[in-house]
Amino acid sequence: MDNKAEALLRAQVASLESKNDMLETELAYVNEMLVRCGFSEGITTLKETMEELLAEESFSQHHHERPELI
Repeated sequence: MDNKAEALLRAQVASLESKNDMLETELAYVNEMLVRCGFSEGITTLKETMEELLAEESFSQHHHERPELI
């Protein structure tokens, strides 16, 4: 591998490392905010809650249940 190709790869690796650091920081921040909002395990609890809601919605649609009107 010549010097130009190696330099390009090193630059790409540095860019990816930077993006990864930013994403890890953002993920940690979102997780912290979710915990503060009542999701005891942050993102994990949010995902479980969303899966339950989607499963209920799918069940309701499959059984032709109508949502209650306010």
